[in-house]
Amino acid sequence: MEKRQLKYAVIDIGSNSVRLMLWADGKTLYKQAKTTRLGEGIASGTLSDAAMKRTAEAVCEFARIAEGEGAKTLAFATAAVRNASNGATFCSLVHALCGLKVDVVSGEDEADLGFFGAVPKGDGGIIDIGGASTEICVRQNGKICFRVSLPIGCVRLLDACGDDDVLLRGKVAAAISELPRLSPPVYAVGGTAYLMACLRRGTGGYREDVLQHTELPASWLDEVAGKLIKMSVEERKLLAGMESSRADISACGARLLAEILKNTGLREVFFSCSDNLEGYLIKRGLV
Repeated sequence: MEKRQLKYAVIDIGSNSVRLMLWADGKTLYKQAKTTRLGEGIASGTLSDAAMKRTAEAVCEFARIAEGEGAKTLAFATAAVRNASNGATFCSLVHALCGLKVDVVSGEDEADLGFFGAVPKGDGGIIDIGGASTEICVRQNGKICFRVSLPIGCVRLLDACGDDDVLLRGKVAAAISELPRLSPPVYAVGGTAYLMACLRRGTGGYREDVLQHTELPASWLDEVAGKLIKMSVEERKLLAGMESSRADISACGARLLAEILKNTGLREVFFSCSDNLEGYLIKRGLV
């Protein structure tokens, strides 16, 4: 009888959402997410009590699902927790509620996670737009030649600029001005990229067979960003493929991704369903 591989559950605690992946037999079985907006108001430098409570509860809910599946559970947190003065308080809250230890990853490690998930072999690059930070990582000739974690993301942009396109462009330009030219293939991972792939395909739901490697042209992203900025949040919710929980930050994320492509000379990126969740297992040497 063939021996089954150990089943893992990985929980990604992001600035906008908490995500769960169940992995077994060498592949991702499923993913699900819950929007908790941990990073709201992060410009203050602290996580709010309300945001910490609802996010910790979501983490523990996913931990219970994982336990029911008999999986070994791992959890990591990114920019919102590592940059907050009370990030340790949040980690202690999670541990107190469900006994789970949270691994707070550095910016460089976060860039690696998205990269290893989307580009496990060969050369290429990734752009990972999150709520509080954006990571870019590139491998050429078999070696990582560039990686950066920028302190800018769609939740931060919404807090700072709202849907004012002039302010958005200025804020983004200042953050990405020193990025190098990027050579294809480059993959986009994370919530913004997922939403853009859904809008491109006109479909909702996490369907890897439909969304994997969806082409996101630079010209199309620029057009979509402009359209979203002019729409109200309620109007955005009516778009095919739009998740209601991401409607308010969708324009900021689209503008940021469009400007990164323009600044780095890319004509397009491709959405990757495999991302930092798979990358965490790879970087830890578990798969």
